[in-house]
Amino acid sequence: MAEHVEGKLLIIGGAEDKKGECKILKRFVQESGGRESRITILTAATELPREVGTEYKALFLELGAQEVQVLDVSDRTQANTQGIEKQFEKSTGVFFTGGDQLRITGLLGGTLLGRMLQQLYEKGVIIAGTSAGASVMSDTMIVGGDAGTPKKNTLTMAPGLGLLRGVVIDQHFAQRGRIGRLLSAISQNPYVLGVGIDEDTAILVQSDARFSVVGSNTVTVVDASPSTITNVSETTPGETLVLSPISMHVLSDGYGFDLKHRVSLF
Repeated sequence: MAEHVEGKLLIIGGAEDKKGECKILKRFVQESGGRESRITILTAATELPREVGTEYKALFLELGAQEVQVLDVSDRTQANTQGIEKQFEKSTGVFFTGGDQLRITGLLGGTLLGRMLQQLYEKGVIIAGTSAGASVMSDTMIVGGDAGTPKKNTLTMAPGLGLLRGVVIDQHFAQRGRIGRLLSAISQNPYVLGVGIDEDTAILVQSDARFSVVGSNTVTVVDASPSTITNVSETTPGETLVLSPISMHVLSDGYGFDLKHRVSLF
């Protein structure tokens, strides 16, 4: 865990409310500085950057942000352009849209822009992401895999942005039945916590490695570190997984979790 970092993360499970109370997006604006906020939207994940960027820009302005800019990074050359950091000089919040998480890491990883994001985070600027933008927050991310019964070698993982260490995130969690693939992910290294975030639900991670739940559904935290029985190194690809015992926490709006000590907060 990177408990020393001064920044914040708002990690959204996707399909957040954009027409009603907009509780999650409103919270992002508040954490970015409210009416003093200057938000940068990164549309690298989506194949429809103009449409998606325009939608979120209008929403954040309606929710009270002072300034909102949309930055579409379409290739690594652009992400490595000298002076690109100047576009973030006044940013108090950065928001990743949904789409394909490999587009984000493939375009930004190891670039000037990628390093700038880490610097902004360390300076206390809140970084938010929804759906694919949520998956990239951790140092290892799930990029694909089957729902249903957990099995060996049925999911694909890749390096993420590394803003949140020792955790793997899955989104659209309950709605797409992803408990099996999250269990498969953490079975490969039970030290890593699995965090499944439902749609219209988010976790707000603070610099002390604690998070609170925001939204209408739930967050599921799965901890396999207590396990004493596993067949992950013995099974052949496609075989069902054995992992026992594990600890599971299901949390709703207003509840929280201490990632460092692995306990729920009430």
